[in-house]
Amino acid sequence: MNSKMIIGALVGGLLVFIWQFVSWAAINFHKGEQKYTPNQDTILQMLSSHMSEEGTYFLPTSPPDASSEEQQKAMEASMGKPWAQITYHKSMDANMGMNMFRGYLTDVVAVLLLIWLLMKIPNISMQTTIVSCIVVGLVGYLTTSYTNSIWFEKNTLPDLLDAVVAWTICGAWLGFWLRR
Repeated sequence: MNSKMIIGALVGGLLVFIWQFVSWAAINFHKGEQKYTPNQDTILQMLSSHMSEEGTYFLPTSPPDASSEEQQKAMEASMGKPWAQITYHKSMDANMGMNMFRGYLTDVVAVLLLIWLLMKIPNISMQTTIVSCIVVGLVGYLTTSYTNSIWFEKNTLPDLLDAVVAWTICGAWLGFWLRR
């Protein structure tokens, strides 16, 4: 690993991280994923009194030991009725400093892996770099956010925007930096 890769990843990771901040906090494209309900205290109290383990729950679902027939009957009985996906934690610990550090570090590692891939392309152009970065962002979006939206009916337009904008910005930086 050389200094060009390290600097490219540190700056590229920072650019992706800054876009994520803009998208989630400054502009708040993702507000639909964090809706408010005036019943939140009641709901949280009810969850707290009925949930023994932290985790992500899908309601309704069958018990782990249900037979195939029991699972099928439960699915049929659930059709047309309300359902929910709940991620439950016993206590909130929003350590912003550590969360931001981990987010930035993840972005740096992602960009470093992308740089490794880009450096395998001989005589790479600015256009190829940008398009390659967008493709990587779209692959991530399609195989995570979009695939989950198929099953859990979630609006992923903000995630698509994040994939395209963040990786276009990063691609422009890497197109400039890696060709120097």
